[in-house]
Amino acid sequence: MATVKTSFFCQNCGTQHAKWQGQCNGCKEWNTLTEEVVQKSAKTGWETSTPKKKSRPKPLSIDQIKFDTSSRINTHDPELNRVLGGGIVPGSMVLLGGEPGIGKSTLLLQISIQTSIKVLYISGEESQQQIKMRADRMGADSNNCFVLNETNTQSIFLQINELNPDLVIIDSIQTLHTDYIESSAGSVSQIRECTSEFLKFAKETHTPVLLVGHITKDGAIAGPKILEHMVDTVLHFEGDRNHLYRILRVQKNRFGSTAELGIYEMQQFGLRAVSNPSELLISQHSSASGSSIAATVEGMRPLMIEIQALVSSAVYGTPQRSTTGFNAKRLNMLLAVLEKRAGFRLGAKDVFLNITGGIRIEDPAIDLAVVAAILSSNEDITLPKDICFAAEVGLSGEIRPVPKLDQRIQEAEKLGFSKLFLAKNAKIAVQPKNIQLVPMSQIEDVVNALF
Repeated sequence: MATVKTSFFCQNCGTQHAKWQGQCNGCKEWNTLTEEVVQKSAKTGWETSTPKKKSRPKPLSIDQIKFDTSSRINTHDPELNRVLGGGIVPGSMVLLGGEPGIGKSTLLLQISIQTSIKVLYISGEESQQQIKMRADRMGADSNNCFVLNETNTQSIFLQINELNPDLVIIDSIQTLHTDYIESSAGSVSQIRECTSEFLKFAKETHTPVLLVGHITKDGAIAGPKILEHMVDTVLHFEGDRNHLYRILRVQKNRFGSTAELGIYEMQQFGLRAVSNPSELLISQHSSASGSSIAATVEGMRPLMIEIQALVSSAVYGTPQRSTTGFNAKRLNMLLAVLEKRAGFRLGAKDVFLNITGGIRIEDPAIDLAVVAAILSSNEDITLPKDICFAAEVGLSGEIRPVPKLDQRIQEAEKLGFSKLFLAKNAKIAVQPKNIQLVPMSQIEDVVNALF
């Protein structure tokens, strides 16, 4: 039996230290080092209790390697297929993170029931009866979805050998533990070792593995940073639990683009994929001032979103600046441009900004729509419902062009908008037929055209 070794790991970032010290060298946090056992006994293979003898791999010329491009697994979820790049790649590992209660387990259970392949759903947080109750609430059932309550990886691999599934789902990786590490489940060494075992299993058997990962209070995936390096794809499920919409973003993808985006609507019976989110994110009966429509692009997907602004006199002397779904520092910048370049005195007024639907947008192309909404509320003049905006506002008050403008124009034209305000020097590949493009060069031109 090998000698037991211990080391000190930071519970915040996973950095390993030879001895205990007050501050972590990696993340500079204090009192986060804990002692963990890094080796208990000689390591064997994942498949049996004894190492499996196999031939050593030989190097191949890249033109001799065969790959079937049609071998991706269809999840029967159009949003997830889009985010993954066309489906799940055999032998890949996908890590799904998100806030507690956001819908990670619901999404994976829907995939397990909808797909036509054999799925092993391993849960360390819920019992089989609880999972069955959630499946009944969704109104779906399947004889290809097998549920296992187990947290020991050696026992899990024994069940995998007997069942031979086509897809393995683990909810969650923080609940698993292996016999080769003596530390508790959820520790840095346990997460790293369990992930390593499933990574070896996925690559040797070409069986895809989906992992659920917890996140910290800062929004990062809990555990060592190497967890995100080991897996092939990192997905982040986000959204406000007080709103209906959930956004599935991809942060890393070895088999597809990282610019894709999936949108879901949380309902009583589960998650529903939203094929046309623009119609849901725009109010149909809003006639008050302070509302404008922006043509934005999230990843490769064009969206039409509604921006609401409220400008009122500061009651308590100090003006308030509050935003929901928009960068507060960028709002302050736009207010300074309006005061300096357009002559609007907003320094003594409260400004509240909200992006409807509970989503967060970082696209600078919504700057002009934000300015229009603020001016509409300040002047108490309602903007026409058939106009939208797609341009960036610079510090000198100039209207700057934005990328992927043709996609924004097509989305606005499809939803029935008649005018689109954009930068004067914007480049357009195809001139639209059913929408009028209104070029603007300075912020003063926008004020004169609208008010």
